[in-house]
Amino acid sequence: MILIKGGCLCGGGGGPADVLIKDGIIAEVSEKIKETAEMAIINASGLVVAPGLVDLHVHFREPGFEYKEDILSGGAAAAAGGVTTCLCMPNTSPAADSEVIIRQILEKAKTAPIRVLPIGAVTVGQKGKTLTDFALLKAAGAVALSDDGNPIQSADVMRRAMQKANECGMAIISHCEDDEMARNYGVNEGAVSEALGLPGRPAIAEEIMVARDVMLAEETGASLHIAHVSTAKSVEIIRMAKKMGIAVTAETCPQYFSLTEDEVLRQGALARVNPPLRTARDVAAVIEGLADGTIDAIATDHAPHSKEEKALPLADAPSGMIGLETSLALALTHLYHTGRFSLDEIIALMSTNPARIFGIDAGRLGVGACADIVIFSPDEQWTVEPQKFMSKARNTPYAGMLLCGRVKHTISRGEIYLRSQIRRN
Repeated sequence: MILIKGGCLCGGGGGPADVLIKDGIIAEVSEKIKETAEMAIINASGLVVAPGLVDLHVHFREPGFEYKEDILSGGAAAAAGGVTTCLCMPNTSPAADSEVIIRQILEKAKTAPIRVLPIGAVTVGQKGKTLTDFALLKAAGAVALSDDGNPIQSADVMRRAMQKANECGMAIISHCEDDEMARNYGVNEGAVSEALGLPGRPAIAEEIMVARDVMLAEETGASLHIAHVSTAKSVEIIRMAKKMGIAVTAETCPQYFSLTEDEVLRQGALARVNPPLRTARDVAAVIEGLADGTIDAIATDHAPHSKEEKALPLADAPSGMIGLETSLALALTHLYHTGRFSLDEIIALMSTNPARIFGIDAGRLGVGACADIVIFSPDEQWTVEPQKFMSKARNTPYAGMLLCGRVKHTISRGEIYLRSQIRRN
C-alpha cells in the first residue's frame, strides 16, 4: 500500500488531502488517513497531486529504430516526466499496420513502467494507398489510426479511411501537411527561411489539409483528431469546425506555445520539427486556442533521434525533438506561471481531456480509479540537463533553459517510479 500525505489535489476536487493506494487502485481519498506499518508513505506537503499525464502522441521507435529509442527507454522517460499513458505512433519499421506488430508492441509494453498503447497505421506501410484492416487492428489493441509522419495526400483515400473508421468506431489522427508544398523543408517559410537562404515550409501547407480533413469529417461523420496544431489559421479553422458541430478534436505541443521560428537561428537542427516552429503570432493563437477549448490537449510528439543525425546540417537533419521529460514544466512555465491557466486547466489539457478523446481509462483522481498519479512542485525551478534524461536521445532545444515546475514522483498502476521523498514505517 502507498499513502500520499497532505498533497493539494488537482483534477480531483482540490484542497489538501491524503490518497491511499491499494492493489494498484485508489482506495480512499480523505482529509486524513491513518498510517499503518505496511504503508509506503510519500510526503506530498506543498506539492500537487494529479492524475498521471496522458500523452497522445509519442514515437518510441520500436520496432526498427531502437538505437533512437525503444519502448522501455521511452517508458522510463515518460515516467520521469509524470506521464503514465502514452500513445505510440505507427511509423516504425515495419510500420504498425498489422495485428502482428500491434500485438508485438503490446507484449513489449508489459514490461514498461507506464502504459503504452499503440496507434495503428491507416494505410499499408504508411504509403497512403491501400487501407489496412481497421477491424483487425482494433481487435489486436490499436486505440486509434494514423499515418503520422506520412500525411495522407489523397483526399479519396482519406475519405474512404474516415468512412471505414467510422464503421469500426475508431478515430483518425491526422498529420496535416501537403507534401508538395512542405516537401522536406526544415524551417517555416518567412523571415527566418529568407535569412538562412533556405526554402521554407509554408503555413498554408498545414492549413489547407486541416480544412480538407474537417470537411471530410463533416461529410463522413467520422471522429477526427488533428495532430500538432501550429498555425493561427489552423486554430481558426478548427474553431469554426467545432462551432459547426463537426466531430473534431485537436492537440498542440509545448514547442508551439513556447518557441518561435527564431529558435532555428540559434540552434539549427535541434529546433527542426514537423510542422516547423512558427511566428509569435502563431504562438499567441495556439495559446488562445488552448484557452478557449479549440485545442483540446497538449501532447509532446516525442521524437528521438541520435546525436549524429541531429548534428547534420539543418536541411539534411531529421525533424523532431524529445519532449516527455520537459512537457509538464514547459506547460507550467509558459501557461500557468504567466497567469493565463490554472493548475486544473493544465491537468485537463494534459490528462483528463486526452483520456476522454480516445476513451482511455485514465485522467481521474478518485476512489476506484487506476493509481496513475503525478506528484509535482509547480514552483520548483530547474535547469534542463539532457545528459540526465532517461530517454536514449538528447535532441531538445530546451537544454540549459530554466523551467519552473518539477515532477517529484510518478506512480503508474500503483508502482512508484520516482522515490525522492519516500519513507517506510
